[in-house]
Amino acid sequence: MNSLIQIISALLNIISWLVIIDVIMSLLIQFRILDQRNQIVSQIWLSIRNIMEPIYSKIRSFLPNTIGFDLAPAVLLFGIFALQVIIKNNFYQY
Repeated sequence: MNSLIQIISALLNIISWLVIIDVIMSLLIQFRILDQRNQIVSQIWLSIRNIMEPIYSKIRSFLPNTIGFDLAPAVLLFGIFALQVIIKNNFYQY
C-alpha cells in the first residue's frame, strides 16, 4: 500500500510541474519571449498542451466562463495540493 501511495504522490508532483511549465510557457509565448516557430519550442509546447488539455477541459466544464483568463490551471494546482495534503495526513505513517 505504501508503494502505491508513493507512486500516486510522484504522479501528482509530475502533473503539478507540467501545469507550472504550461503556464510559464504560455505567458512567454503570449509576450513573444518564446517563438512558436522554433521547432523545439513548438514540440515542447504541443506535447505539454496535448497532455494537459484533456484535464483542463474537464475542469473548465465546471467553471464559469471568464474572458481572457483561464482558471483551470489554478484549480488543478489547488486540487493537486489538496490531494497531497490528504495523502500526507492520512496515509503516511510517521
